[in-house]
Amino acid sequence: MSSHLYEVALFGEFFSKDLKAIMNRISLQSESSQPLHCVEIVFEPYDSQHHRDTGTEPVMLRARKELTEPGTGWVLYSYMKPESVRVHPEATVRPWAVVQVIGDAVTFASALGYNRRSQIYKRGYSFRRGALVIQMFQQEQVDPKTQKPIPAHADTLWEVEVKNATPIRNTQETPLSQYIDAVLEVQLLMKGLLDLRRQDL
Repeated sequence: MSSHLYEVALFGEFFSKDLKAIMNRISLQSESSQPLHCVEIVFEPYDSQHHRDTGTEPVMLRARKELTEPGTGWVLYSYMKPESVRVHPEATVRPWAVVQVIGDAVTFASALGYNRRSQIYKRGYSFRRGALVIQMFQQEQVDPKTQKPIPAHADTLWEVEVKNATPIRNTQETPLSQYIDAVLEVQLLMKGLLDLRRQDL
């Protein structure tokens, strides 16, 4: 059994006109929901170009901070390359490392040898369904002057991520297959309204 922690996920997107129908169906199938508003910063290693030149994909770091609850700290996490489609054809399964950061994530990441690459805000809704979290959001761009989010246009695509809420280890008690089945169940529930699929990020 692997010592890695994993994320199991499916992804989708839809137009604003379908928001109400999709919200209703997800709400009916979830135990709880809350507003989602967060900022995510993506960092890449200083030597990421060297990695690419030598044919290896650099490991990106991501810092995420929830904005709906004041005083929430940063969470720093990184994903490794998704496992091959041959091994997991139905869902994206990728090793997932998470670190809680005390203080400023940007300083912490730069001390680890990382540069800030991009920053986005996400605003929408987060639903809990058993061990899964379903996030529906629109991306908000950053105003270069104020560094504050600019509300998304009405016609901005909505993105959906269905995944385990916390990293999981592949053990006999919590096999990955259990989580793959759980995300596939959501895929089936949304059929006809929303196409959820695996994605090689």
